[in-house]
Amino acid sequence: MTQIDATVHAFQISGATRLSRVAALLALLTWGGAVGLSGAQSPASAAPKVAQNTQCTAIKLCYCVNDEFLPVIDERVKTLRAMIAGERAKGKAIGYFSVPLSTTAGGYFNVNAEVSARAKERIEGRFGAEHTWVLNPAMKEADLTAPSGARGGHGEYMLMWTRVLESANALGEDFDFVYFAGPSDFASFFGLAGQNDMDLLAKYFDKRLAEDAGLRREVERGRLTRASFRNYYALRASVSFSNGAHDEWNIVRVLNERRRADPKFGNAGQLPKLFDGRAVSSGEFENPIAAGSPGACKVN
Repeated sequence: MTQIDATVHAFQISGATRLSRVAALLALLTWGGAVGLSGAQSPASAAPKVAQNTQCTAIKLCYCVNDEFLPVIDERVKTLRAMIAGERAKGKAIGYFSVPLSTTAGGYFNVNAEVSARAKERIEGRFGAEHTWVLNPAMKEADLTAPSGARGGHGEYMLMWTRVLESANALGEDFDFVYFAGPSDFASFFGLAGQNDMDLLAKYFDKRLAEDAGLRREVERGRLTRASFRNYYALRASVSFSNGAHDEWNIVRVLNERRRADPKFGNAGQLPKLFDGRAVSSGEFENPIAAGSPGACKVN
């Protein structure tokens, strides 16, 4: 018997006093008004819906963003630009590392963040750490957490990274190159050598599952399995399967288009793109790819 049924029953008991009947009726009305006859929370007491609005950047790329993140994004952009300026003041070439980070399709955030940190060190070592600094998007300074505790989504992160990449003059002038992660960047992390790679990945998963509580939670939630992890890092681990990286490729393409039209940069002053450790060809360089996000907020 539900609480509403019990209250109605009490109200109908023969011999009840007028006062008790009135009290019971008031209880019924109060309970019904609070939860509704279906037992669901009433609209008046529901949590307020966070407003979403379309936010566009200087290079006219737009994203649907929760308003509560806007001050956080502004602060992060200032912090990241200050970090870049500090490294450039040391005379270093500045790179941006585009890498898939989300736990999706078999990929796992914590592993991807470690790959990103390792790749940053390797790229800086390749060109010389005293001459190069690479922005790692997995660094703690880039975390987007709202005052409410909500975590940023694709729109929030892409608004932040677009503003960082486009720089103050919408020409990407804070950067000297962009490196897009490829299969070899992940293979290097796992120690894959092109021989029995899937077995090595399955064994890595088993060992990490025993030690990593975060990975166990994702498995328990059904977001990851041994097979999906193995397949992702053997076959998909690169920017080719990342929504954010697709957007970042297009951001750099737009920036280079603007640079080609700017007399201070021109064709020779475009931002170099590297994929999987090599410079991309002219045809790859200038071609757009499918966008990773839907862009502006949908109008109901």
